[in-house]
Amino acid sequence: MGVSNTDSDKTQEEEQQDLPKVVLFRPPPAFSLIGEESFASNKFQFLKTYDSQLPLDQYLPTHSHSIKAILSSAGAPVNADILQLLPEVGLVVTTSAGLNHVDIPECRRRGIKIANAGHVYSDDVADLAVGLLIDVLRKVSASDRYVRQGLWADKGNYPHGSKLGGKRTGIVGLGNIGYEVAKRLEAFGCAVSYNSRKKKPYVSYPFYHNVCELAANCDALIICCGLSDETRHMINKPVLSALGKEGFIVNIGRGDIIDEKEMVSCLMRGEIAGAGLDVFENEPNVRKEFFAMDNVVLSPHRAVFTPESLKDLSQLVVGNLEAFLSNKPLLSEYVDNK
Repeated sequence: MGVSNTDSDKTQEEEQQDLPKVVLFRPPPAFSLIGEESFASNKFQFLKTYDSQLPLDQYLPTHSHSIKAILSSAGAPVNADILQLLPEVGLVVTTSAGLNHVDIPECRRRGIKIANAGHVYSDDVADLAVGLLIDVLRKVSASDRYVRQGLWADKGNYPHGSKLGGKRTGIVGLGNIGYEVAKRLEAFGCAVSYNSRKKKPYVSYPFYHNVCELAANCDALIICCGLSDETRHMINKPVLSALGKEGFIVNIGRGDIIDEKEMVSCLMRGEIAGAGLDVFENEPNVRKEFFAMDNVVLSPHRAVFTPESLKDLSQLVVGNLEAFLSNKPLLSEYVDNK
């Protein structure tokens, strides 16, 4: 005797309910950009806390036995309070390369593995970093506005920009992204130097232990490091002063790495020459002082968002989750002090 469609559908639904759960505290941006279906798998099921009206301390305990992993994006902290409610969790997967929203020591204490976005974003972020630098040096966005406003005909030629080739460029954070930035700048004929947690044996670029010293020996400073207690406001008044009135700064790391108030003051007083910024201290609320500055190029934290990188991200996220649930090596496991 045949099985009815209703019975078949019910069986499939029950099978879905039996799958291990991956909890989400907010929808990752990639869900809306390339579709949640890109992250689907027959090995796990997403459990979305944001679909429930219950507070987390009531909602999570009712599902904690089946929640084996967390899919986290920036803005949804994974801290000790959350992990305490999820005793079966063995993996945190993030859609970002940075991990400042994850309590790494607490994960280590609990034996929870961490997988981040790895190299997925490196090329796209490096492209934008160099693009921002070229834009602010050559005044691309500012001269575009000049033409659109009809000022070329009324006021004549726009002030000339500055050449990229030959510039002394300092990279703060020579990780995956920083290294890709360095390779691109080398191709433009720039002299590259860097500051990082430790000297990298695989590069011959000059290494500076001190960010101030790096800034003093650069025409442009590009911020590529992650945010931590040590790097918060690392780019402060002394660093900006060392960069000097002919110096430019580009930030594709995190907004809080720069003391934004001091940077605004330096820009307004002409103590640095310009800035290209993809990240800000209080996103999406950007300081209004920037809006009137033709020597500042602004981007709404979009360095990582291309269709190509998001497709790669979905494959990496699913691959990490399936590997973990199959007791196989993770594809992009985060290792401390790598």
